Amino acid sequence: MKRLCLLIIPVAFSLFSCQVALGVERFPPPDFESGHQLPQTTYPPAREGVYEYIDVAVLLGALSLSSYLVLRRRSRREIFALMLFSLLYFGFWRKGCICPVGAGQNIVLSVFDSSYAVPFVVVLFFLLPLVFTLFFGRTFCAAVCPLGAIQDLVVLKPTAVPFWLESTLRLLAYLYLGAAVLLAATGSAFIICRYDPFVSFFRVSGNLNVLIIGACLLVIGVFVGRPYCRFLCPYGVILRQLSRVSKWRVTITPDECINCRLCEDSCPFGAIRGSTTDWPKRDYNKSKTRLAVLIILAPVLALSGALATRTASGWLSRAHPTVRLADRVYLEESGKVADTTDASLAFRGSGKPIEELYTDASNIQAKIGLGSLIFGVFIGLLIGVKLIKHSIRWHRTGYEADRASCLACGRCFDYCPREQVRLKKIKEGAEGGE
Repeated sequence: MKRLCLLIIPVAFSLFSCQVALGVERFPPPDFESGHQLPQTTYPPAREGVYEYIDVAVLLGALSLSSYLVLRRRSRREIFALMLFSLLYFGFWRKGCICPVGAGQNIVLSVFDSSYAVPFVVVLFFLLPLVFTLFFGRTFCAAVCPLGAIQDLVVLKPTAVPFWLESTLRLLAYLYLGAAVLLAATGSAFIICRYDPFVSFFRVSGNLNVLIIGACLLVIGVFVGRPYCRFLCPYGVILRQLSRVSKWRVTITPDECINCRLCEDSCPFGAIRGSTTDWPKRDYNKSKTRLAVLIILAPVLALSGALATRTASGWLSRAHPTVRLADRVYLEESGKVADTTDASLAFRGSGKPIEELYTDASNIQAKIGLGSLIFGVFIGLLIGVKLIKHSIRWHRTGYEADRASCLACGRCFDYCPREQVRLKKIKEGAEGGE
């Protein structure tokens, strides 16, 4: 019954949100011919600055508590309780804003555009989870991120994803991150915020297409744990790399692994790596040859990536409003379209020369073209590094949580018999103290 309720909650939010979005489209403002004027749109006042720092304080407290619960208390129940609080506060109460996942776009834009000033609170929201990850692993993902929390609630029948497929799907997150950085750096768009799949649920309104995407991810999440976190989250790409070198990390067992294999299937996110002591011997000469071939192929992959993204740069440049406006004005000037748009009418009313608009659009396209080349080289090299990494044999004497992939959810703790012994000793000590 509990699992059924957890499944019904996000579906209900999805249906309700879709009704809200459809309601906006079905009932546009009426067009009166009697001279009636629509009332002026009003907006609620911005939150006072002190409340923003309260949000930062809550984030800092939640990160600290999450790290303590994961590494010291080792309690899945308490981690789950904190996760629910984060979902309610950062998700439904704060409407998913400010979000560390999308805050990086503001940072990037401020680096490439000196006229853009990024709020200090946004910088803190972006940096605090990274700092905690560098020391304690992905405790932000464990119980603080509302995007992860809403997905965690629907993990009911998790199915293992083959390692090769999971490794391939993770490339999508790198592509998403690269596109987001490129478009933010050129002032084109903040696509992470625009296509956030769950913020519409938090606000109970939004674009219908994005709502459908979010609902689909939640349905997939019933069988594939946290699909957005694992395969799409651009912020997760950064967290993965920092978690590899974290000072402390999640361990399945509180002391020495006895290779009982009870934890093997406990992780719905495929983050547990088994012992390699029973692996068959391999022909290391073939391994060395394959490794050498992959190293030689790395420049070829980089060049291929550059060519692929350079081809797509024209499509990416259309995300910038100036480029879209220039294309529209060109179509109108050449007589290929008869009607006009609000944007083109506003431009003509501004008195700005068309040649200047074309020049601005051309400069933007050149910047995006250069950025696309760099982006393509990065993706090509990334694929090469992944192939090289998978050709290397990593030695493990026991079962352990993968540093990069582990979301620190704490599910594996209850499956370890050594952990049960530890908890029993704590309980006996508490009873003896009484």
